[in-house]
Amino acid sequence: MSENQNTVQAAVPARSGRREQAGREVVDSSAARIVLAAVRLSIGWIFLWAFLDKLLGLGFSTPSEGAWVNGGSPTEGFLAHGVSGPFAGPYQSMAGAAWADALFMAGLLGIGAALVLGIGMRVAAGSGALLLVLMWTAALPPETNPLIDDHVVMALTVVGLALLNAGDTLGLGRYWAALPLVRRVPALR
Repeated sequence: MSENQNTVQAAVPARSGRREQAGREVVDSSAARIVLAAVRLSIGWIFLWAFLDKLLGLGFSTPSEGAWVNGGSPTEGFLAHGVSGPFAGPYQSMAGAAWADALFMAGLLGIGAALVLGIGMRVAAGSGALLLVLMWTAALPPETNPLIDDHVVMALTVVGLALLNAGDTLGLGRYWAALPLVRRVPALR
């Protein structure tokens, strides 16, 4: 191969799109990596805050008497009274069910913790996107737009964060990725 061909090949990422295998970052700009980490931390905090407020009734969206620790239901209020559109019936039938409360709270905690720590980003992105899309379908059509709202945007964003290894910057993503189990099961990355 000529020197020009070697230079061109070195500049072109591998077909798999996995540029980090060559010891380089997926996103080369340190400023961009910090912004992606800030987005990851912000969305993670949104999930964690929702968990804490519903668990303890901190008075922001959940009054203390409605706290899960005080016997309240984290799903009953919204699912019984806040849903609309074509899926209202199925969502209303789940309102206040113990299994729905437990799954919702586990999802908020797990997704939020994974995003804040930068670990398990692929699992967090998949489950976070699913939860956000379910929340979007619970109130169709959205109030301020005939189709898209912040739930859809956040769902796409968490998937993008996982694809860009945003947990590696200001997070434990690199350490997590080096664990033997995660190396054997890349879906856990």
